[in-house]
Amino acid sequence: MNVKISFHKFLIFLSSVFICACTSDAKFTQAGNKNADGVKFKYLLGVNGHEWDFLGDATGKGPGNKIYEPKMNMIKSFSGVRHYIDWDKLETTQGNYTYNPTHKGGWNYDTIYTRSKAEGIEILPCIKNTPDWMYNTYPEGERDMDNLPLFKGAAREQPGSYIDMAKLGFQFAARYGSNKHIDSSLVKVNGKERWNEDGVNVVRIGMGVIKYIECNNEPDKWWKGKRAQFSPAEFAASLSAFYDGHKGTMGKGVGVKNADPSIKVAMGGIAKPDVNFVKDMVEWCKKNRGYRADGSVNLCFDIINYHMYSNDNTSWFSKFSSKKRGMAPELNNMGKIADSFVDLARTLGPPNVEVWSTELGYDLREQSIQRAIPIGSKSAQLTQADWIVRSSLLYARHGVSRIFFYQLFDSDEPGANSGNPFGASGLLNLDSRRPAADYLLQLGKLMGEYRYSHTLNQDPFVDVYHLNKKEMYALVVPDEVGRTEDYELDLKGAKNAMIFSLKPGADQVEQKKVATSGGILKIKVTETPVFVQAL
Repeated sequence: MNVKISFHKFLIFLSSVFICACTSDAKFTQAGNKNADGVKFKYLLGVNGHEWDFLGDATGKGPGNKIYEPKMNMIKSFSGVRHYIDWDKLETTQGNYTYNPTHKGGWNYDTIYTRSKAEGIEILPCIKNTPDWMYNTYPEGERDMDNLPLFKGAAREQPGSYIDMAKLGFQFAARYGSNKHIDSSLVKVNGKERWNEDGVNVVRIGMGVIKYIECNNEPDKWWKGKRAQFSPAEFAASLSAFYDGHKGTMGKGVGVKNADPSIKVAMGGIAKPDVNFVKDMVEWCKKNRGYRADGSVNLCFDIINYHMYSNDNTSWFSKFSSKKRGMAPELNNMGKIADSFVDLARTLGPPNVEVWSTELGYDLREQSIQRAIPIGSKSAQLTQADWIVRSSLLYARHGVSRIFFYQLFDSDEPGANSGNPFGASGLLNLDSRRPAADYLLQLGKLMGEYRYSHTLNQDPFVDVYHLNKKEMYALVVPDEVGRTEDYELDLKGAKNAMIFSLKPGADQVEQKKVATSGGILKIKVTETPVFVQAL
């Protein structure tokens, strides 16, 4: 999603029709995949953001060369940040690359990445949007940053047409990846036009601050027309160039893997979560990239990536029955859709292909079709917090490896109403955390190293997490009406249990030690997740 431009009416249509396919019979059907090797829970606590969220002043409008510490202290609530990068920030003019500061905007990316690594925050750079020196080759009236990243007239299904983005991928990976053994003559930085006296726009190789990179954002932009909408084959061709210079056939200095083979490339998150789009990309790879020595398809991506916002606006009858709002994640088919991608990924290895979802979340504006709702005495912010955490639990249950919520701060200015259905989706205020960020911070500390194991019960959900020999139970009622359920949790003879409760405005969960009855803990479960450990 591009928050820097106005949302087209078709984007609203996108949000309300295609993002999820809610069906009434999907309720409470998700038993969860047995996934004993599930990822660490902290990887399901990511968020989306921009460079101005880290740098400058409280508004992000100040100088872009220093970390703004009050914001950074809040960003540390999350395990990772998906960093939206407009291509023209890195390559304002063709072939001239700058990073610290960028020629456009004066942003210091080295500063963001080195500090984030020091704080234990994983950065996923998402390079998106076509630069003006490329889209200006189109006739007036067809010039748009969302155009496919190729010059006017280039063949859309040929990897060679995407060589400029592939060269950028090489340069970016050479600088920020971990490979220090790169021919320095291939690495280019143009520091002559701005602030070169600071000595910052210089060649740097193998800084070791980036492990992942995402190519494009929502490449299936059908609401923008064919100039912006990749077909699966076209997107695979562009990824093949970006990934490894189409298996090294495009010359030196082209493709991420040719700079650092260890960096994992994520396909741009598709807006419509349709597994068939990815299946068609795999077919393109079979025909155009062939197979590896182990018999697996020679893919042009390491990570399958899709977007999905949970709402109730997606069935054909929604105009008659929809309340036009967000909905609790368990009450639609988010789990079923996650399974479709995870099941595909498991057929594609080795090496293991991961499944990520790099955009999901809820808005707080009352008119938004993606809004969280007040429930009983809970405010919309508290519901947003509940649904955010429950989304992490759901994706752990279904084997998704990473998620990034949308987003750090509201894209609308305080008090403004742009009409953007995602304009008030931030998890942070300008000067404080919202409850959703409180909860993610608390859970990162409590169970960030734990891995999902299996699900004992579905209503309420009772999930089991493991860390070495320790177990943590996550319990929640999958509803959105303030329902509670009494549950007897078998703690295998333990005399006592510790109950961990999420607390708005706090840095840590609340803890309460209670006695069991013969190893059975009788507990009232609500729509806010609660966590239990046997003592």
